[in-house]
Amino acid sequence: QATVVESGGGLVQAGGSLRLSCTASGLTFDDYSLGWFRRAPGRERQAVICVEMRGRTIDYTDSVKGRFTVSRDNAKNTVYLTINNLKPEDTAMYYCAARDDACSRSWSRYNYWGQGTQVTVSS
Repeated sequence: QATVVESGGGLVQAGGSLRLSCTASGLTFDDYSLGWFRRAPGRERQAVICVEMRGRTIDYTDSVKGRFTVSRDNAKNTVYLTINNLKPEDTAMYYCAARDDACSRSWSRYNYWGQGTQVTVSS
């Protein structure tokens, strides 16, 4: 059974940075796209950014462009989400998901999901 585990969340002041990690096990990591989603309080889960098997990245949310960067280290079975210039509206639970196909904006198209890591941005 494959697992996906996020880490790195926390409480940060606006303007700060964080790096979230997502480590997958029980799957052939190179064959998966890894997507990041977030769910803010009272809002639906939202696709944020994704990295495909060969490293192509896709931004899904205009508000994060230029601030969010995704990268993968296949040797470590880990994908990273670096968030710069954090804003209070970035406060959310951040989830990682793995898909054995190209990136998708749809959460339901992913094969495996993590439990999430909380990011809270204070103003």
